[in-house]
Amino acid sequence: MKKYLLILFLIPAICGRAQDRPGHLNTFDERKYHHGIQVGYTQSKFDLQYSEQDSLRQTILGTTSYYSPGFHINYIGDIRLNDYFNLRLLPGITLISRDMSYVWSEAYTSTHWKYDTQRTVESVYGEIPIEIKFRAKRYANFRPYLIAGGSWAFDFASWRNNENNNDESIIRLNVTDLRYSAGVGFDVFLRYVKFAIELKMAFGLSDLRVEDDDYYTQSTTEMLSRTFMLSFTFEG
Repeated sequence: MKKYLLILFLIPAICGRAQDRPGHLNTFDERKYHHGIQVGYTQSKFDLQYSEQDSLRQTILGTTSYYSPGFHINYIGDIRLNDYFNLRLLPGITLISRDMSYVWSEAYTSTHWKYDTQRTVESVYGEIPIEIKFRAKRYANFRPYLIAGGSWAFDFASWRNNENNNDESIIRLNVTDLRYSAGVGFDVFLRYVKFAIELKMAFGLSDLRVEDDDYYTQSTTEMLSRTFMLSFTFEG
């Protein structure tokens, strides 16, 4: 996380000499509508609530989710509300995976050796995020901003309706997810396009867990999505 913050805040320092030159795209932010594209890198995991069942804890000692890499691409539809606020619609596709680690009791693994200690859950989300963008005052060819919003996502790769058993590496998830997000970024006004780099966190509100008799699922009582995004946008 620290290296991405460093990249974000080094941009004005690297490009700061541009303040002595005539500004690029001086009327760009006065447009009522404009469009663009956003591509980026993601890291995702589950925020887990662990089961407190004593009988279960004699079998599985712990469950942990780790951040795993992914990718996203979004279309940008931007509406100018006033000098400082914009409304944005960003429909797109996000490919993510989340690693899960399981610690089984020694007594249980002595008779159930085929149980996995690591599993990966993959999703392909079609998302419709809506965000409010608050833009600070422009400085030369730079303009920092804050963003906040929410999104609805549909998992095209969900195995929710698949039959499951403990011989299969399947962790079933619900198909839809609701999230809220917040982030920070810098607009950079180039000669022909507006470029931006952005850091954002998205927090799931929907329990993705599909309850069944699988130990991998029973080890938790709630699974919420957590996603970090480093994005690059190009608007014209």
